[in-house]
Amino acid sequence: MNDNSQILPCVMIPMTDRQLLLPNVSIAEVVDYAGAEAQADAPDWLIGRLNWRGLELPVISYDAANGGQVARPDGNRGRIAVLNTIGQYHDQLPFIALVTQGIPSQARLAEDQITSVEGLTGPADLMIVDVEGHTAYIPNLEYLEALALGKTEA
Repeated sequence: MNDNSQILPCVMIPMTDRQLLLPNVSIAEVVDYAGAEAQADAPDWLIGRLNWRGLELPVISYDAANGGQVARPDGNRGRIAVLNTIGQYHDQLPFIALVTQGIPSQARLAEDQITSVEGLTGPADLMIVDVEGHTAYIPNLEYLEALALGKTEA
């Protein structure tokens, strides 16, 4: 019998020029993209707000938060990934939302299937990894959480 205790259920989330890799437990829900209007004088990375389960969540463009251009989904493939926050501001903001450029996909990965690689990262990237020959970025959720609360600059 194989030991499945070291298998981690993960989600690959497509962004404009990269895939994000997150453990399943960090995803609260993936919902259809509904165009959200940004607020007046809002930073570029803030796409708008999502009313989700009675909460108003900031909808973040990961690309813009990482120093790139704001990316809005093309067609009907875009989604919004609602993420559990994990940092020191969790009590103030238990969830944030990221706009995706496609439908997130499930992956079950073992530790030996993921290796750290060197490369250029932005402020919203924690690290770059290789997942069986494919490059993925692990997002810096604490940075995104602080950004959403105005505790840091993009």
